[in-house]
Amino acid sequence: MNNRNRGKNTGDDVIFGSQKQVDKLKMAVQDMLYLLSRDYPEKASSELVGNRYKLKTRQIQALRGTSASEQQIQHRKDKQLDVSDLKNKILYLDGFNVLILMESLLSGAYIFEGADGCFRDLSGVHGTYKRVNQTQRVVELVAGFFQKAEVQKLVWIFDKPVSNSGRIKQIVLDFAEENKLNWEAELEFNPDKFLAENSEIAVSSDAWILDHCQQWFNLIAHLITEEKLEVNLIKMV
Repeated sequence: MNNRNRGKNTGDDVIFGSQKQVDKLKMAVQDMLYLLSRDYPEKASSELVGNRYKLKTRQIQALRGTSASEQQIQHRKDKQLDVSDLKNKILYLDGFNVLILMESLLSGAYIFEGADGCFRDLSGVHGTYKRVNQTQRVVELVAGFFQKAEVQKLVWIFDKPVSNSGRIKQIVLDFAEENKLNWEAELEFNPDKFLAENSEIAVSSDAWILDHCQQWFNLIAHLITEEKLEVNLIKMV
C-alpha cells in the first residue's frame, strides 16, 4: 500500500482555518436554509450565496454538502435511529460514503457538521477508489461498532462502476471472515437508489439517501463520540 492519506488540500487552511472564514460560512448556511426552505433550487441558491460571500469553489462545495431546508432537516430527524435501536437489526452501509469520510477524518482533513447533524468531507471517489493508510483503521472502527451495538448483520454496498470497488469489497469480506463477523458486501450500479429502496436501516450521510430511505443511523457521529476521535471539525450551524 502506498504511503498516502486523504488529508487537507493545499490552501484549505486559508479558506477554512480562520474564525473569519468559519463565520462567513455559517452565515452562508443560514442564507441557504432560508432559500431552500422556500423551494429555491439548490444550485441556484448556492451560486447566489456563494457570490454574496465571495466563496471559493471548495467553500461552496462545503456549503452545498451541509445545507438543507427546514423540511429536510425535520424529515431526516424523524427517521433517525439511536444506537439502542440497532440490536439484532440488519444494517445496509453506504460503503464509499462511510469509508472515504472516515479516512478523511482520520487524516486530519476538514470535516463539516451540517444542519442535519451529519458530517461531510470534501473528498470523492472520482471514478477510482484508492486504499489509503487509514482504510484498515476505518474497517476496524466499523467492526467495533458492529459488535458493541449487537447488530445482527451488516451489508456493505459499493458502487459497481467505480474502479477497485471489487478489491475493497474483498478486503471487507476477508476481514469479516478473519474476525467471524456477519458481514456481506455487494456491488450495485446505483447504490443510492438501492439503499433508499431496499434497506430498512441505511448507514450514510448522503443527503439524497437520507431523504428517501425508511430509517437511518448516524454512524460517523456515533464513532466520533464513542471512540473520542480527534476531528478537524467545522460546525456549519
